[in-house]
This record gives sequence, structure tokens and C-alpha cells, in this order.
Amino acid sequence: MDFDLRKVRYFVAVADLLHFGQAASVLHIAQPVLSRQIRSLEQEIGLELLVRNRRSVALTAAGRQFLDDARALLATAQAARHRMYRAAGGEAHLTVGFGWGMTVTGIIDAFAVCRPDVTVDVRQLAAGSEAEALLGGAVDVAFVRMPVAEAGLALIPLGSEALVAALPVGHRLAGAVELVGADLDGEPLLRRAGAAPAVVRGAASLVQAAWGAGPVEEELELVARGCGLTLLPRSAAAFYTRPGIHYVPVLDVPPREICLAHAATDRSELTRSFVRAAETTGWPGARRPALT
Repeated sequence: MDFDLRKVRYFVAVADLLHFGQAASVLHIAQPVLSRQIRSLEQEIGLELLVRNRRSVALTAAGRQFLDDARALLATAQAARHRMYRAAGGEAHLTVGFGWGMTVTGIIDAFAVCRPDVTVDVRQLAAGSEAEALLGGAVDVAFVRMPVAEAGLALIPLGSEALVAALPVGHRLAGAVELVGADLDGEPLLRRAGAAPAVVRGAASLVQAAWGAGPVEEELELVARGCGLTLLPRSAAAFYTRPGIHYVPVLDVPPREICLAHAATDRSELTRSFVRAAETTGWPGARRPALT
């Protein structure tokens, strides 16, 4: 089905406000025009999206589903427009996303040397939101720790970084130079928020901790209080230094791969320039990917 994006935008406005008059005011169109456009959209789809009477407006089951898809459709269209203008050289602006505990200044500075004409903004991304932010156009490129949802993305490996155990300073192993999973057998391992700590049984059970139990600040507060241990990537551990915590490398837990990601459809020279800067500079402190 070919959607008229203007009608889709009108529908989202009505669905958000559940009021035709208010939506018409926000859209700067007459209410009768808005009503006709929504009815035309419903006729094109072949389903009723809104139930309306003189007193109220409500979404049908089909309308609730379409609202989620309509938001994504509008975001994708906006992102496509943004990438098109950048590809044509019409925008000298780049928004760079990054995950928690990442320091990306060095790569951005290297990019600025070769493209001093470009304005760079940065935006921290919550874990799991990277693909949505890239495909929706909220960011143009993003530094990500694998795994991420890869569909629709181009991923450029920059290296990998070891994981370290976060231990309270008074822990029996806090002074160790390095550890293996077996050294931590029987220790409480922090889990997702609301779940009881697990018990470490070698390196295999530590892998789940590599994805994080919750907000890093909360995890580290629990660690400092002796409630359990957790794992952090080495770069994040360097970022989150704080009293009461000691970090020790764990040798037999697989490292986390660091990639630079962008929408696979993004062919702009601006993005290619940033990729080249990132590949040349590399991820600070990471083991570089093997040459093939």
C-alpha cells in the first residue's frame, strides 16, 4: 500500500491528542479538512482507525497498532530526507551516538582535523536503542558494543576490549593483578533489576554479567556495599572510577567488540569521512581487529 505521509502525520496528531479540534490547531488546518483526510486514510487502508462521536475520540485495535507503525514510518521518512540532503552536500552537520562509559573525543577530534567545516553533536544512547536511533535519524553514526540489532545497519569493527570485574575494595581478590572465572566461584553476581543475585560458577556464568545488570551507577553502588560483583568493559571501568570499587581483569571471559555503526543506506561522503577517521584512529585501548 502506498501511504500518503501527510495523512499519516495527521492521523498521529489526532491519535496523540484524541481530539480533532486540538489536532487541527496544532497542524494549522481547518477541522473539517482534517476529518476528511482521516476518513480518506481509513478508506485507503480499508479499516476504521478511530471511533468518534460528538464527545470523544478513541483508537480502534487497528488504530493502536497503526499508531506504532505510523511513528516509525514518519521517523524513517525524516531520516531518509536527512541522509539525502547530507549525501548531496546540503548539510555540514553530524550527530554521533555513543554508549555508556565511552570516551569518543579522540576520534571526533581526528575527524575535525580533516573536516573542520562540519559541526559535530554527540548523544548518549541507552543500551538496546542504538539501531532505532540510527535508522530513525536521531544520530548519523554511533559507537556500539556488540551485540546490537544489526538489520539495516553497516557495522565497522574498531577493536575489542577486555572485561574487568568490579569488586568492593575490601574483597579478598581486590588486590589481584588478574583473575579467571574460577577464582570467583561462589561469589554473588548482580542480575537484572529486581532479580536476586546469581552465584558465579566459572567463566560461563560471568558472560551474562557482561551485558550489565542495570544502570551502571546503581550496579557500582551495590558492588561498593558488598551486595555482589559485576563486569564492565575496560573503557567503562576507566570512566566510572569511584571510591569503594576496585577493578580486576578477568582473562577467560570473551572481550566485547566495539563497532562504528551507521544506516546501511547512508552513502554520504560525510559518513565515509567519519568512518575513515574512526578506522585510522581506532578505539582507545582496544585490541584492533585482525587484518584479512
